[in-house]
Amino acid sequence: MNAEKELEKLIEILPSHLQDYLTRHPFKHELIEIVLDLGRRPEARFSQGPEYLSSKLISWQDIDYMTHRVDKFNNENRAGIERTLHRISCIRNRQFLIHGLTCRIGRAVFGTISTVHDLLESEKSILILGRPGVGKTTIIREIGRVLADEMEQRVIIIDTSNEIAGNSDIPHFGIGRARRMQVSRTELQHQVMIEAVENHMPQVIIIDEIGTELEVLAARTIAEKGVKLIGTTHGNYIENLIKNPVLAELIGGIQYVTLSDEEAKRRGTQKSILERKAYPTFETVIEINSSKFWTIHEDVGTSVDDVIRNISSQEQIRHLLLPEKVKIRCQNSQLHSQVFSRSNSISTHLWNDINDTKNQQLLKVRPKYLKVYVYSLSNSFIREALSRFPLRFIITRDIQKATLIIGLKKHLKQNFKIKRLAEEKQIPVYSLYQLNLYQLLKIFAYYL
Repeated sequence: MNAEKELEKLIEILPSHLQDYLTRHPFKHELIEIVLDLGRRPEARFSQGPEYLSSKLISWQDIDYMTHRVDKFNNENRAGIERTLHRISCIRNRQFLIHGLTCRIGRAVFGTISTVHDLLESEKSILILGRPGVGKTTIIREIGRVLADEMEQRVIIIDTSNEIAGNSDIPHFGIGRARRMQVSRTELQHQVMIEAVENHMPQVIIIDEIGTELEVLAARTIAEKGVKLIGTTHGNYIENLIKNPVLAELIGGIQYVTLSDEEAKRRGTQKSILERKAYPTFETVIEINSSKFWTIHEDVGTSVDDVIRNISSQEQIRHLLLPEKVKIRCQNSQLHSQVFSRSNSISTHLWNDINDTKNQQLLKVRPKYLKVYVYSLSNSFIREALSRFPLRFIITRDIQKATLIIGLKKHLKQNFKIKRLAEEKQIPVYSLYQLNLYQLLKIFAYYL
């Protein structure tokens, strides 16, 4: 089921006069949520702002019409629509009667994690920070799909509110091959987290909205078992975690330490100081500033120490310019702003190697002409690597016309047809253990 059909399923549960209006609405694909309150005009919230859907006030009949067309509301006053990602939340009065509904539109958006695609290949656990509604759930849904489908890892999603994989027993296609464990009650989320590790042998566990002390403890237990964690929690900046006594444990925890007179004098500080007390559960933190601006703390331990000591910390600002272009600005370091294409594996530290003196000298040689056949790699990534040399090139789909063949070793070694054809045509084949920009630049340097 595609996104348009899923949106139609939500529109179908609305009162008929609202269905007609939304079906014809030119911006219905930018719909974020619909709010229906008894005795008030129905309101839709689009990405560009709110808008009333009708001059007619919502009645009890309208509320009843909708509540009978969705799944049963749980203890958290949430319900869903079968085989979709939409969430219906209700507001009750003192008699527990429903008099308000919030219909949140859920969409599986592919390509949303191109900004941090390179971070997923590391073994580090990643914590995503952001205010409510900024898109954290959409991001981790796509992370789960990429890790399971593209990187072929065993992924289990702890879906407490059924927002990641939908309300059906059959998970939504948006999570790919990742498996989903549902949680009967929110307070049991920490138990399901531990159960997932003990019973199902995952390589990666994904948790949405870590918020309680038991969940924090469960996350640390999982990390100590060697399982990679991808989690989200509320907060705008890493400083919010430091100030939160419960969530601070996710980044190592904070404690007061009393120094001796001699040590305090040596450090030039007071005798009582704050220090991080343990290794962080999540080694990388991503702050979602907006849909296109993300702040990355690749070394959380260092970032937390710098904040505690009131030192300007090193961080990356990643800006999504186009669907396949990301700009990185690394503050307080020698890493300058660069623009690169989306790929399956890009380590931002490699930009220092690419831009050093030796590589700059390679660019001063006269151009040549290349026809590159790309197998199991991103074409845009190869174009970006080639654009750093004075080479004229095309990415060809005709392998017989290729000057060279390039691909991942694990895929090339299984394709005997390519090997045989390359030997017959005497086309050089370059196989990479993993996608690495610096390796590509070394390969193309031979053609200068």
